[in-house]
Amino acid sequence: MAIKRTATLFPKQEKFMKQLGENIHLAIKRRKLTQTQISERTGLSKPTLRKIERGEGSVSIGHYILVLSVLGLAEDMAKVAQDDELGRKLQDIKLLKSRTL
Repeated sequence: MAIKRTATLFPKQEKFMKQLGENIHLAIKRRKLTQTQISERTGLSKPTLRKIERGEGSVSIGHYILVLSVLGLAEDMAKVAQDDELGRKLQDIKLLKSRTL
């Protein structure tokens, strides 16, 4: 029997996921697509689609990407962490420290 694992999310992360779900829900409505159409195009069940629209963390990121692909929004996922401001600052600090040594 397979063990079902879910991500443990903190309130701030849950809020982000809820917003993502709402954004996906609105994108579906704007395109006037039904859950049946999304289900047929992604191969996902309607209960899974409802979980995505609620932004539940128990759904794999791959399933979110399938839905985003149908909506023509999957490329937006490539923008995540593209401009890593914190990473650049940390890198700059390290570079400045090594220069002064």
